[in-house]
Amino acid sequence: MPADALSSALLPAGLHDVLPSEAAHEAAAVERLLAEFAAQGYRRVDPPLVEFEENLLSGAGAAMAKQTFRLMDPHSQRMMAVRADITPQIARIATTRLKNEARPLRLCYAGQVLRVKGSQLRPERQFTQVGVELIGPLEPDADAEVVLLAVQALAAVGVPHLSVDLCVPTMVSRIGQGLGLGEDDTRRLRAALDRKDAAGVAAVGGPAAALLGTLMGASGPADRAMAALASLALPEGAEKDRRRLTDTLALLRAANPGLTVTIDLVEHRGFEYQTGLSFTLFSREAGELGQGGRYRAGVQGDDANVRGGEPATGFTLYMDNVLRAVPAAQAQERVYVPHGTGWAAAGKLRAEGWVTVAGLAPAADPVAEAKRLHCGHRLTDGVVRPVE
Repeated sequence: MPADALSSALLPAGLHDVLPSEAAHEAAAVERLLAEFAAQGYRRVDPPLVEFEENLLSGAGAAMAKQTFRLMDPHSQRMMAVRADITPQIARIATTRLKNEARPLRLCYAGQVLRVKGSQLRPERQFTQVGVELIGPLEPDADAEVVLLAVQALAAVGVPHLSVDLCVPTMVSRIGQGLGLGEDDTRRLRAALDRKDAAGVAAVGGPAAALLGTLMGASGPADRAMAALASLALPEGAEKDRRRLTDTLALLRAANPGLTVTIDLVEHRGFEYQTGLSFTLFSREAGELGQGGRYRAGVQGDDANVRGGEPATGFTLYMDNVLRAVPAAQAQERVYVPHGTGWAAAGKLRAEGWVTVAGLAPAADPVAEAKRLHCGHRLTDGVVRPVE
């Protein structure tokens, strides 16, 4: 390949072209996921790729501020931002354009996001998000519905060996508040817990150290974690979290007894704007497939954990990871239709399930031409025959 052609094919780190087979694989998976959502009453919305900065980065969107590209709108002379996450946009639509719609409001979406940088585990900076948001209800049934829908939809596209990790990102701060810890101590304690640093928790945890150390050690399979949690005396705020976790787990067990569920009682990273029960979806083949949980839709300012807004829950799936766990569907058979074949004849083949590839000029060797165009069959004398 010439040097200038190689140069034009280079893309920035974390960005890549999606070629035909990959694009078809993703499109089919996205279509199936959206069909599963629609079957349970979730209606699709499609927000814009770019919004005014103050709208996109307020409330729950503030958590993505460092991952967001900004640009100046030459028309309005206002700063705009390219979305790094679609959830805040759905919350905006729900609490503005659809504020008079009956609750619970069920919405779903699929679209591209762009981030300033990737991570070591996920270097991609542009990828497709697919997900749902359930706006309005506070009941544990709503938490269970979105978890079960995520699992059902992923299973429908062929993801094997699914598991769900439940967490309550607010529990640590509520325990700290209930036991009189200051904000600085709670912040240092949170950092130690994120590192799973038992010595650090003991050093900075004060009156909460023993309790949080027990929670950290109990994280793992759901039954073991809940047994440990049930034996502890918790402050009032954290007690509400425990009840919500207990009730939701019971609903999950009743609906899907075979689902693998783990619980991390002190997890917080990646759930900065969540206000209650949250979860991560995993597969053995591809690792983390998506996240979800409770938040407040319509909260203004930089703190999505303040009071106000509507209760909401939902999840986002990361299609780059999902596709690693999903076997590609078998491609439709392609048949080469020689130049001069009538449009109706080719249409009849398509109605029978063939993909037709028309010859646009006479071919001296139809077999060679069919192979060149990646066709396993060709139409000859009105009959479809394999290309040998």
